[in-house]
Amino acid sequence: MTSSLTETPLDKLSIDTLRLLAVDTVEKAKSGHPGAPIGCAPIAYVLYHKLMKHNPAHARWADRDRFVLSNGHASALLYSSLFLTGYDVTMDDLKSFRQWGSRTPGHPEFGVLDGVEATTGPLGQGFAMAVGMAVAEKHLAATYNRPGFEVVNHFTYALAGDGDMMEGLSHEAASLAGTLGLGKLIVLYDDNLISLDGPTELSFTENVYQRFEAYHWHVQKVADGNDIAGIEAAIEAAKSETGKPSLIAVRTVIGYGSPKAGSNKSHGEPLGAADTALTKKFFGFPEDQSFYLPEDALANWRQAKARGAGREAEWQKLFASYAAAFPELAAEFERTQKGELKAGWEKAIPSYAPGKGVATRNAGGAIMNAVAEVVPELFGGAADLTASTKTIFKPGANFHLDPAGRNVFFGVRELGMCAAVNGIAAHGGLIPFGSTFFVFSDYAKPALRLAALMEVHSLFVFTHDSIGVGEDGPTHEPIEHLMALRAVPNMTDFRPADANETAAAWRLALERKGPCFFALSRQDLPVIDPATHDVYAGVSKGAYVLEDAADPQVVLMGTGSELWPAVDAAKLLAAEGIRARVVSFPSWKIFEEQTATYKASVLPAGVPRLAVEAGATLGWWKYAGLDGDVIGLDRFGASAPGPVVMKELGFSAENVAARAKKLVK
Repeated sequence: MTSSLTETPLDKLSIDTLRLLAVDTVEKAKSGHPGAPIGCAPIAYVLYHKLMKHNPAHARWADRDRFVLSNGHASALLYSSLFLTGYDVTMDDLKSFRQWGSRTPGHPEFGVLDGVEATTGPLGQGFAMAVGMAVAEKHLAATYNRPGFEVVNHFTYALAGDGDMMEGLSHEAASLAGTLGLGKLIVLYDDNLISLDGPTELSFTENVYQRFEAYHWHVQKVADGNDIAGIEAAIEAAKSETGKPSLIAVRTVIGYGSPKAGSNKSHGEPLGAADTALTKKFFGFPEDQSFYLPEDALANWRQAKARGAGREAEWQKLFASYAAAFPELAAEFERTQKGELKAGWEKAIPSYAPGKGVATRNAGGAIMNAVAEVVPELFGGAADLTASTKTIFKPGANFHLDPAGRNVFFGVRELGMCAAVNGIAAHGGLIPFGSTFFVFSDYAKPALRLAALMEVHSLFVFTHDSIGVGEDGPTHEPIEHLMALRAVPNMTDFRPADANETAAAWRLALERKGPCFFALSRQDLPVIDPATHDVYAGVSKGAYVLEDAADPQVVLMGTGSELWPAVDAAKLLAAEGIRARVVSFPSWKIFEEQTATYKASVLPAGVPRLAVEAGATLGWWKYAGLDGDVIGLDRFGASAPGPVVMKELGFSAENVAARAKKLVK
């Protein structure tokens, strides 16, 4: 096995130290992926030791370069790099890799360990989140920088493998990045010709370089993954290309230096004691010593601490001068970086009086625009559906044409959009949203799940939320989607029943800091009278009593457009002497956060309950109880005018009243 290394002996020692730390980390856990860390160690060294702008002592410094390990199975590479450069990562952290309660889980998790910029592992998502981070940098730079004061000026790097490139998500995200001209995005492609099943010739023979050139990327190749001078030169050339994102394909050898080099056998399992010893022998390290740290190598790596502290100090000096020259901009920048909303911002939220009905999608668009000036960090767009989902700032510039613009035209790329939204949120300084029809949340589900796992402040605005869509038919009528997303931990659901509940939902979504989704109606809905109901207080509890009767005999629970047949059914029941309570239930997640006392005050024990929602019944039995009932849909919808579909499938006041009467004893 030969190499064309051009580095100094200290460079080589430092790279090999990283390689073997990763090997020992995986070997001790008896679980993990050693091949990519061994092969990609020179890339990590060039980035973390030589080129990246970062401060290990302050992992969240606003103007740091971002690094996303898209091939998250190579987590031992990331953790070992962070340890060596001096982040808050200990040797004990490496030794507890993949163990219960450790800070070094099998795949990187945002918020668990300093220096981890995104949760990765589901392939393609890190790539797409890096695109989002580059979007954030470009917009924030255009918003806050002034001549002589480039307070936002950093790069986003990602390391991606063949699996990332195969995933459809990378196609969506790469196309978007090229369209947006994200010149500060640099993706290093671990082009090792191996996937888990074997050589890539089994399943992946396209010309990746030409593909990215077609996406309007700047493409370079480094023929030898051990050529750190070549890697460094390619990155510097990429940094000089300001109009296009860059792909640098580095031909690495998976498991380099091990007996399993170049084989898929080194991909997803430890090398084993015997092969680990032989690997250490190849690199000239003690064969019987685990987690060996040559002093010279560690001292070399740890230079990153002094360099990083110096670079942040320079930036802090620049920012102080910026704050003196532009105090309002500086204050806004600091506020948004902290994730704080402007004091009194909620006063801009409109209130709606009863009268003409309002579709909650229309209310949502109006509310977004009403708060646009006081929440300048709200930023995003739709998957080619702004005219339908109403998620566009008016007036507002197109980000593609003007980076200071807040309207992003994501194109028909639902998964790419939502993953990019997560990257924007993880970057900091913005509250991003993405929007599409609710039924197409299926396309985006993996990114929605990661938003919840990361607990980032990503907002997802889904409209056309039910069979009320009507003529477009069952392909466009969501059924199982509410329950599917309600089942995602950490995800806050909002299905408001009117314009005022929509206003309350938007306020809560901006205040809560975590991921939220809205399910909004296409059709007009009646408006709750804010003079008689404190709607915000109600929605902030998740569910509340909208209409009541003394000593109710039945509780009718409804969400979204189906609240209204429940309200009308209560009137029909009252005419027959049956006392019904109507409960609006806009958010299951928030209701579950309430005290048992509050829940019992809304849903009193011993009173039968009927839930009404145009979606899957699964889950509603938790609230209806086995002695209750659910009017829902355990079938697909139909193509016809919306009101007809709603009536034919049981969502009429008459059917609700009839089903309620069967519960009353």
